[in-house]
Amino acid sequence: MNITTMLGARPQFIKAAPVCRAFRDAGINETIIHTGQHYDYAMSQVFFDQLGIPAPAMNLGVGSGNHGRQTAAMLAGIEEILLAQRPDRVLVYGDTNSTLAGALAAVKLGIPIAHVEAGLRSFNRSMPEEHNRVLTDHVADWLFCPTATAVDNLRRENITQGVELVGDTMNDAIVLFTPLAERSSTILQELSLESNKYILATIHRPSNTDVPEHLAQILTALASVDEIVVLPLHPRTQARMHASPAMQSITRNGNLRIVDPVGYLEMLMLTTHARIVATDSGGLQKEAYLCGKPCITLREETEWVETVQVGWSILVGSDAARISAAIASFQPPASRPALFGEGNAAIAIAQLLH
Repeated sequence: MNITTMLGARPQFIKAAPVCRAFRDAGINETIIHTGQHYDYAMSQVFFDQLGIPAPAMNLGVGSGNHGRQTAAMLAGIEEILLAQRPDRVLVYGDTNSTLAGALAAVKLGIPIAHVEAGLRSFNRSMPEEHNRVLTDHVADWLFCPTATAVDNLRRENITQGVELVGDTMNDAIVLFTPLAERSSTILQELSLESNKYILATIHRPSNTDVPEHLAQILTALASVDEIVVLPLHPRTQARMHASPAMQSITRNGNLRIVDPVGYLEMLMLTTHARIVATDSGGLQKEAYLCGKPCITLREETEWVETVQVGWSILVGSDAARISAAIASFQPPASRPALFGEGNAAIAIAQLLH
């Protein structure tokens, strides 16, 4: 069996790493196409290097740009590749423009589509990711859901054929790579951090970075915390901050440590040893839960509603007062249910596709 996999962004590399291993063990021939949506070393190649993902057969080199232009360039490039390869399946991950472009190219050529992380819904139609999820789910033949909530979301949209509850491959990745991170990463020593004595923060969503008032509120809250806050800075956020002297002034607080983006193993160590996580990232919300860390979610809604329902994540938006209050007082319950499977999602996906 020949499967062509579309990857393009940091979260997809992490989700794909366990699946690539499972495919290899199952004797499935996988060809990886990198769209180039994330393209610099810190946001792309480092994940291939650290996680043992096979080198892409092709890199479209699309880079950043407006949604329409970026998606169109990916669609044209992917279609040409699929016409030449004619794989048995096309596999896409998550909710990025790379996901949608891969799904559209495949469905128009009559190639069956598998969607890993199907069924997620934030119910916020202003998010480009929400449209990517919905459209991809409605053309997919296999819909691999990470949670029971995702299965229910699809059922409400009358999607029941090909739906499989397999768990989350990010859970697989944490199980697989935590021992390696503990052995090999020196990020805590490099940043002079003590376990459970710092906050890990990330900011990258357009609703926060592209609205100066929102970004300023978040940075103000993080800069006012009376403990170390480690902020690996996404290129989008970095560009917005560099363009604003006022925001640069906010971040001069001695406890706010801004660092360049880090690899997966380093991020896994930073998450595992943080006291609390503050983020607008869907992936990091989930990783915080899987690592047993409370999460301050810098959004008004989330696709990972289960983490809020069980009390391990709190939605605070971009309001400085709400963020500060949550960082100071938020405490999750003692119990932490296994929401995302048992760490064997990748094996289930390989068996079902085989």
